[in-house]
Amino acid sequence: MTKRICFLAVPALVVLLSATALAAEPLPFPSLNIGVGTASKPGDVAMTIQIFLLLTVLSLAPGLLIMTTSFTRISVVLSFVRTALGTQQAPSNQVILALSMFLTFFIMSPVWQQINKEAYQPWKAQQITQDQAMERAVKPVRKFMLSQVREKDLGLFVSLSKLPRPKNADDIPTLTIIPAFMISELRTAFQIGFLIYIPFIVVDMVVASVLMSMGMMMLPPVMISLPFKILLFVLVDGWGLVIGSLVKSFG
Repeated sequence: MTKRICFLAVPALVVLLSATALAAEPLPFPSLNIGVGTASKPGDVAMTIQIFLLLTVLSLAPGLLIMTTSFTRISVVLSFVRTALGTQQAPSNQVILALSMFLTFFIMSPVWQQINKEAYQPWKAQQITQDQAMERAVKPVRKFMLSQVREKDLGLFVSLSKLPRPKNADDIPTLTIIPAFMISELRTAFQIGFLIYIPFIVVDMVVASVLMSMGMMMLPPVMISLPFKILLFVLVDGWGLVIGSLVKSFG
């Protein structure tokens, strides 16, 4: 019995001695130093500036995605659908944003493929400079925004910027096109939202009239109309109609 206890105590003693040795030695911690040093050649400075510019662009990427793509119209229309149904948080904000994002990828894929073909791949192969790549990358985005922007909104921002009257679309600065495009997208989204609201308002009015005629004035009409609105939306394939109309509106 004593030999067995000694045999079991040996591994425990080894583990204890190892833990004591590790505790006696300080554990190394990684360190990160960020500072401004002396560059040995001008190329190092240019590379550092490019890295900072890249980080800046990545931090602004969500804003650029919202401002220059179809994301604004899609997200607003889907929010109108949820409000018109009266389902409060169904679908949730995460679902609406995720669906808006992937629909944006679907709609904008031709534009991004053109940017990849005409700007990124030649720049990656060192066939063009970075400035030329940026100029080529902006053209498809400008073409997309100009195809969706209203002339009235574009004229508003041209007049607000106090620029000379442009002779053609190429003379309009990109920073003038972007806010005009966003206002046009909001206007179009509200127009679609109004059309979506009409059938659901009719259902609410019919249910409220029936309840009032039956003398059930204390019963909230929303409780009765909500199942009928959901049933109507499902029977007419509402999601397919809304998504199909949204995608076709960018054609």
